[in-house]
Amino acid sequence: MSMLQLIKNATIVNEGRTFIGSVLIDGEYIKTVFEADDVIEIAKPFIEIEATGLILLPGIIDDQVHFREPGLTHKGDLYTESKAAVAGGITSFMDMPNTRPQATTIELLEQKYELGAEKSLANYSFLMGVTNDNIDELKKVDGSKVAGVKMFMGASTGNMLVDNKETLNRVFSEIPLLIVTHCEDEPTIHQNIQYYKELLGEDIPIQYHPLIRSAEACYKSSAYAVELATKYNSRLHVFHLSTAKEMSLFSSNIPLKDKRITAEVCIHHLWFSDKDYARYGNRIKWNPAIKTESDRLALIDAVNSNKIDVIATDHAPHLLSEKEGSCLKAASGGPLVQHSLVAMLQMVDNGLFSLEKLVEKMCHAPAELFRIKNRGFIRPNYFADLVLVDPNRSWVVNKENILYKCGWSPFEGTKFNASVLQTWVNGKLVYDNGQFDESVRGKRLVFEQSI
Repeated sequence: MSMLQLIKNATIVNEGRTFIGSVLIDGEYIKTVFEADDVIEIAKPFIEIEATGLILLPGIIDDQVHFREPGLTHKGDLYTESKAAVAGGITSFMDMPNTRPQATTIELLEQKYELGAEKSLANYSFLMGVTNDNIDELKKVDGSKVAGVKMFMGASTGNMLVDNKETLNRVFSEIPLLIVTHCEDEPTIHQNIQYYKELLGEDIPIQYHPLIRSAEACYKSSAYAVELATKYNSRLHVFHLSTAKEMSLFSSNIPLKDKRITAEVCIHHLWFSDKDYARYGNRIKWNPAIKTESDRLALIDAVNSNKIDVIATDHAPHLLSEKEGSCLKAASGGPLVQHSLVAMLQMVDNGLFSLEKLVEKMCHAPAELFRIKNRGFIRPNYFADLVLVDPNRSWVVNKENILYKCGWSPFEGTKFNASVLQTWVNGKLVYDNGQFDESVRGKRLVFEQSI
């Protein structure tokens, strides 16, 4: 039997409130949430964690990561990247299917779950990949055990670009699971590539990346996905939105529990804009591309107005050597899980978001949208996935404190005001002031089935 743990006198941010209180952990679960004036009487022995002046949040749920295993483990793997994640306050993640081999069959998907059980320090789910020819496999997915199906309506690896209209209609009409999409219109991108090649030659500078993978390419694809979801009343979640124009596709006046069509934004699209390419170059090359300052401000407004439902990372590590070269050659993507919470806390300090909004978009909303069972909130009988933050322990990101296997971060040299002190996964203190409990393994996420 594990000893009870009491996190005492913390500033708790949960369900739209910020208050001083304490949380009692019993085994894997939260037993009691005390408010400041409550009398705390605990009959059994317990470990006390004094948290005066510290902020206690539900563990972050990151609904979009690429931890690169299997097949691409020179960039990252489930152990290294989940370790970086818990150091950043992320207690659950959802990993994408474009690994090697791609997770496009039940057998290959379950092999990834076996790897997660063996290696991951955080809780995990793996999305099933959609191709132009695997709809029979998609129909076998158990929605209580898998977060959803992932469809690339834009460039990806291998045969994972889904561009067959018959397939698209069948997926939206026949698959009852949550359909998650990457939306960029491929013909538009190819037209833009050809235009800039003729204008500039083969070595196109990185500043042209958002003009090639343009706002129009994003909007055209996102609008088509929304059109199909509306036609068939599908559940659609659009990943990593990057433009002001796309915000017209989403609603802010429907409660999340009633939305059939939902939206996500990533940290890098909230933090950077196209003016940052001159400084950071390929380190901030993502697909979809980081776009204009007006796009960034529109995304921030959309988070605050609830047009955007979830904030995630699209953590996608590459070696720095793979990030070299011109716009068309450098790999797209970068590592973010260790720094996503502290970056968001910095934006809170800068007045862009409230603490309550941060917790809503990074903890509550992913749990509600994906219908994750007993996670995402600080509630009795929920799993004790928790993160304790010191808002006044500043630090600078450098090579020595980066935990990603790829060894770099777009935030190198950035000073953050807040530090993650401790992270609990299923009641176990997996991260404690720079130290890890290497014996901890996360659990497979379980989902409440509903159509």
